[in-house]
Amino acid sequence: MSPSPAVALGLDFGTESVRALFVDLKGNEQASAVVEYAHGQITERLPTTGECLPPDFALQHPLDWTDAASAAVRAALKMGEIDPATVLSIGVDFTSCTMLPTLADGTPLCVDPQWAREKLAWPKLWKHHGAKSQTDRINAVARERKERWLDRYGGTIGLEWFFPKILETLENAPAVYDATAIWLEAGDWLVWQLVGGDASQLPRSTCQAGYKGMWHSRDGFPTPEFFRAVHPRLANVVSEKMPGRFLAPGQQAGRLTATMAERCGLPAGIPVSAAIIDAHAGVPGAGAAEPGTLVMVLGTSSCHMLNARVERLVSGVSGIVEGGILPGYFGYETGQAAVGDAFDWFRRLVNESNFDRLTRAARELPPGADGVICVDWFNGCRTPLMDGSLTGAFGGLTLNHTSAHLYRALMEASAFGLKWIVELLRNSGVPVEHFVATGGLPHHNPLLVQIYADVLGEPIGVHPSKHGPALGAAILGALAAGQEASGFSNSSQAIAAMAQPLTTDSERAMHIVSPNPQATAAYAAIYSKYFTLAAAFIGQKTIAAKLLDRLNPDRA
Repeated sequence: MSPSPAVALGLDFGTESVRALFVDLKGNEQASAVVEYAHGQITERLPTTGECLPPDFALQHPLDWTDAASAAVRAALKMGEIDPATVLSIGVDFTSCTMLPTLADGTPLCVDPQWAREKLAWPKLWKHHGAKSQTDRINAVARERKERWLDRYGGTIGLEWFFPKILETLENAPAVYDATAIWLEAGDWLVWQLVGGDASQLPRSTCQAGYKGMWHSRDGFPTPEFFRAVHPRLANVVSEKMPGRFLAPGQQAGRLTATMAERCGLPAGIPVSAAIIDAHAGVPGAGAAEPGTLVMVLGTSSCHMLNARVERLVSGVSGIVEGGILPGYFGYETGQAAVGDAFDWFRRLVNESNFDRLTRAARELPPGADGVICVDWFNGCRTPLMDGSLTGAFGGLTLNHTSAHLYRALMEASAFGLKWIVELLRNSGVPVEHFVATGGLPHHNPLLVQIYADVLGEPIGVHPSKHGPALGAAILGALAAGQEASGFSNSSQAIAAMAQPLTTDSERAMHIVSPNPQATAAYAAIYSKYFTLAAAFIGQKTIAAKLLDRLNPDRA
């Protein structure tokens, strides 16, 4: 009997669950298992007290992450009949900015009985929108001081980011802030739990810090003077409450501890990579090793990532980080705050048990949904307006319209938002040459991808892996194991071997969705109506309205 092949483990931490994926070094998926978090998204009541949470709150239970991960690994090992001794490495991707306060030893503050009843002691999920005023304050101070780092984020930082959430706690629960020894991203916390060590060795991801924490490889975080101008007690937050070392995804953060190895059913000592943002892991997972390919990771929300050889300052991007996605390139991040979340909200709103009937009916409708138009800011607008206070709208409704019309209009609005993003990049001199869709949504909702292709007027490749971020995490884990163990000396080699689709007709071939020319022509006129509704709906007094005018003067 031939020996079992070495396999890399990718742990993909999403909004509702964690996926454990085992893949060999030729890209063959061996086994996969998903385990949902016991507490899910904590958006209504605090588990410890039953306290009703404000509408903008979205929390999670940190022990769900480790419990679900260990259960998923064990389930995948069993399902694939995988010998644990063949597991070469572990890579981790995580939602971001999901962050939490801990004690000095890494114990989450919310599991300490003293703080378990305080809602701001709990991890804030990426979609937590409780820090609106704090985000406005940080942006205002940065603009007043003409902070140069702000240009890397399109002139505006988002309310889902790291420091607005810290400031929210400082202002609304100062005792929790005082009790916090360490603020960190959930992805970094999870990797820390896997590899152990004291706080000085805490492995902080340059990806998470660069895109969500205003950190730069040369300049570090903003200065204490800036933080002092935001709030006097925030001046030394970095030096006092953010210990650790910075590692890029694919660098080894440490090795699996005996404790976590026993929980997961794995041998101790397996190399573990530094974390990466879940959507960003979709780039290597989609086989995108070269610049110019916009990788769309479509799920609860969407992130669109692009590697480029040039650095261009683009209004409204979520971040431009050198080496933030893959080494040697400038990584651009854009995104939309509600995609799968918005679709599921609508399904529940119309009391539909599943998407199949909605999708079949929507497919029969023409482009433009018989006059129904939508602005899909149901969780705010990420790119390019970076305003979480914005809300969504439907227009053009009559008594003749059905739920299918609204559902199609919602999908079209998502596509119009993507087209806007592509125009911004191209008009700023950033090449966008190819499109690849990955994540669960492209496989579950082919109509959405067709609408995207029709609106863009360009073909979209759907990567064959249904687990793009998990595959990307596994690839980065293999890199962290080192060339002697994996045979890969750089990310391009690893991506080519493990993720680039085959050109032959096989399960690993890329599926190409081509645009329909008639639909593309129809959408050109409807696209302008999208901006008319957007401009009217947000009014003329918001920062977003002014930015809308500046970015699209011909449509304002």
